[in-house]
Amino acid sequence: MSAAEPPREFLDSNVLVYGHSATSGPRQERASDLLRRLWESETGCLSIQVLQETFVTLTRKAPQRLSPGEAVRVIEEYGRWILHSPRADDVVRAIELSMTLRISFWDAMIIQSARSLECQILWTEDLNDGQSYAGVVARNPFAA
Repeated sequence: MSAAEPPREFLDSNVLVYGHSATSGPRQERASDLLRRLWESETGCLSIQVLQETFVTLTRKAPQRLSPGEAVRVIEEYGRWILHSPRADDVVRAIELSMTLRISFWDAMIIQSARSLECQILWTEDLNDGQSYAGVVARNPFAA
């Protein structure tokens, strides 16, 4: 990433799910606004893990479930974003982050993916808003 490029921002699956859940009210609106901004600026980043979690949640856990076909179209759309495909060394780093930061392995894996793509911000509701995790700042798009 060159100095002239805007900073990259990583999204956790919960933001994608709220963005596609008509029953989420204000959360859906905030998520949709964020997704639109990142799409237009081409600075939004995701990982394979995020796409997997999004598919499962949209088809099995969301209050307003999507059909598998509808969810596949959502995944294909976000598959055009900047993506991180973790390798074995990313898993090892995530394990180390999990132990050092005392967070879940899955959250550490998200942080590692964000770090690998040189993201400065991680949009999630699962970590402490404003806290830096190994150089990536967690931001909760739904915080007041």
